[in-house]
Amino acid sequence: MRIKEYEQSLSQPLRQATVTLFLRDDEVLLAMKKRGFGVGKWNGVGGKQNQGEEIADTAAREAEEEIGVKPLDLKKVAVFNYLFPENEGWGQQVHIFTATKWEGEPVESEEMQPKWFKIEDVPFAEMWVDDKVWMPKVFAGAIFRGSFMFGKNEKIDDYYMEEVDTL
Repeated sequence: MRIKEYEQSLSQPLRQATVTLFLRDDEVLLAMKKRGFGVGKWNGVGGKQNQGEEIADTAAREAEEEIGVKPLDLKKVAVFNYLFPENEGWGQQVHIFTATKWEGEPVESEEMQPKWFKIEDVPFAEMWVDDKVWMPKVFAGAIFRGSFMFGKNEKIDDYYMEEVDTL
């Protein structure tokens, strides 16, 4: 089944979640996931939306919980549907934010271990495979919407992305 057909077959909305990439000069802050979904992978910080919470508030709350940082200038740069036909409970719509200003210094928590990387040295081999598709475009200033469908072994079976002016 192709991605558009699969999206049309979904019987309920996808769980809402966030990822925030903190940027300074030529660096990005990523965090090693220490437990739960995505354990052992570098990623931005984020998580699931609470009922009644605005999605930007989710991004801010998750950053404070996971690395002790309060973002001050969140900018939504992408919205992606992540689809897992073999594990439907994993499906989610993720709102990607960037931040260049924040309060506090990143600290390790029970869930995440933050680390700064030069943008040219982002460890894509230790991340979700889709990150190498969209993340460089976000670093270049693009804004996107799209979907990724994953198959066995967390490989991309199908995807589409479209650049947009605003989200």
